[in-house]
Amino acid sequence: MNYKSYIFWLFFRILLIVGAILGLLYTIYSDKTSLIILSGIALLYLLFNTYSFVKRRFAAIDDFFEAVKYRDFSRWFPEDRGPKDIRFLYTGFNEINRTIKEINSQNEAQYVYLQKILEMVDIGIIAYNLESGDVLWSNDSFGETLDMPSFKNIRFVENRKPELFTTIFETYHREPNSISIALQNENIKILISDTVFQVKEDAFKLIVIQNIDDTLNKNESESWKKLLSVMTHEIMNSIAPISSLADTLQNNLQLAIAHPNETRLDLEDINAGVKTIKNRSDGLLKFAKTYRSLSKVTHLNLQRVKIGDLFNNIQLLMEPSIKAKAIAVSFEIIPPKLELDIDTHLIEQVLINLILNAVDACKMAKHPEIKVVASQNPNRDVVIKVMDNGSGIPKAILENIFVPFFTSKTTGSGIGLSLCKQIMLLHKGRIIVKSVEGEGSVFSLVF
Repeated sequence: MNYKSYIFWLFFRILLIVGAILGLLYTIYSDKTSLIILSGIALLYLLFNTYSFVKRRFAAIDDFFEAVKYRDFSRWFPEDRGPKDIRFLYTGFNEINRTIKEINSQNEAQYVYLQKILEMVDIGIIAYNLESGDVLWSNDSFGETLDMPSFKNIRFVENRKPELFTTIFETYHREPNSISIALQNENIKILISDTVFQVKEDAFKLIVIQNIDDTLNKNESESWKKLLSVMTHEIMNSIAPISSLADTLQNNLQLAIAHPNETRLDLEDINAGVKTIKNRSDGLLKFAKTYRSLSKVTHLNLQRVKIGDLFNNIQLLMEPSIKAKAIAVSFEIIPPKLELDIDTHLIEQVLINLILNAVDACKMAKHPEIKVVASQNPNRDVVIKVMDNGSGIPKAILENIFVPFFTSKTTGSGIGLSLCKQIMLLHKGRIIVKSVEGEGSVFSLVF
């Protein structure tokens, strides 16, 4: 605001008053009675005029402060009449009123917006005065969850349902806590948390509750369905190669029985095949037990294993079914005597999953090929890579392939790769994937 005019006229009046005082002193000293009277009158006039000049400004300010005190921001001060300095002052007052009204309007809009959001959510929220029990704010979901009508003081609940009052309002739940409450002869499970906050001299308590009974029942049902699907899928992944190897052994035995003179039965092959079936069956049993309590597993049956022996078991188990699909598969170890501390059965399960995924990816390849390579990095990490030249993984879903139950296949549970990652985490290792759509994929197990 422009105060130059006001300051100028105030300064000018002060000069006139000083001049009048000096003039009065001079006339008194000169002993001129008529001039003394005139100087005195002039001085009184100037003092009264200056007083009025200052007072009218303070009167305008007091008027504005009174409007602020009663929050009357709708008042308009005339900007087109009166002294110029007062008009400037009124302009400033009106600008302040407009700004405050805009702020209030925005705050009201935000309050209404927030209130509508809180009303729409299915989470019950209530805030009340700790001392008086008066409800500051509550949404409909709170009353619906507790099967209570709207109330303005929490003593209403105390009179009707004392046990519920003690559980909800009297007990403190600093951390989110799951509790059961009895409503209409049935128990429901709710998630509850609360906090205390201060507004000026009053203490308030904010309580948030959510009915999780329906959610838990739905999730439990879905979990059972997914569990059955997952277990079926994973068991089939292991049974398929066992069945294929058993068929091969059975065919060899039938040929030896039917043509004993023409067919020579290799007992070592039969023994190796039966041993492989037994080992894989043991591994499958352990896998089922491990999956059931995978999130609770803290101990692995770690053994020092030669990767060559691990690859031989996998090759003997998988080769018949892979060759039947005309897919070239090779195993390589660099250096040949590489060893690892692993749980053999679980890592076998990981490799079986990765190889079966590679087989599925190579269905449409002209010259399908799968390579399983073990090597040691300069930093001493041992890496087992499963490589294929199949269809690859689309970039859009590459980041989600390890998410539990995510799958892009029409069949399958979406748990295989997630389980592989979990097993690698149990071994304090990691699984890395690189894939180019149309060229193939490389899954690396880093120990």
